[in-house]
Amino acid sequence: MSTVIHLNHDQLVEGLPEIAAASSDEGKLEMIARRPVTDERELLDEAELSVEVGLVGDNWSQGKANRDCQLTLMNSRAAQLVAQSRDRWALAGDQLYVDFDIGEVNLPAGTRVAIGDQAVVEVTAEPHTGCSKFISRFGLDAMKFVNSPSGRALNLRGINTTIVQGGVIRVGDTIRKIS
Repeated sequence: MSTVIHLNHDQLVEGLPEIAAASSDEGKLEMIARRPVTDERELLDEAELSVEVGLVGDNWSQGKANRDCQLTLMNSRAAQLVAQSRDRWALAGDQLYVDFDIGEVNLPAGTRVAIGDQAVVEVTAEPHTGCSKFISRFGLDAMKFVNSPSGRALNLRGINTTIVQGGVIRVGDTIRKIS
């Protein structure tokens, strides 16, 4: 098993232009990661979003289910930067990884986003800042980076959403703003 080296602040900042270049109009669902139990991830090609339970089969609805944190989205370019390889993206703990501008200017709270042909989510005001697991997996510099002023403006740690219309989603689906 190879050793993972966490990027330092300067290396992370070098990646900002690539993240900022994500499309603000239409993007792509790159990865679906279901969390059946704490610290476990299942990568799916297809999943169902439900207004009642969130990502079907995910552990969100167990315990402290907060509708404002029902489904999390992370920019896949930011995930690639901090994780350094696609096979480590899901360690961030988010459910959907999207090649799309999820920054505050593009997707302020209240914005609705369509994923695929059926599902619609709404961005909530609940901040998504990370936890000690994020630090242990990607390093303290990565946590500081995603929560820096520029990191918060781009929502590099991700965004919280609530599902307003359920449906089946698939890796490769288009993601776009609808309001």
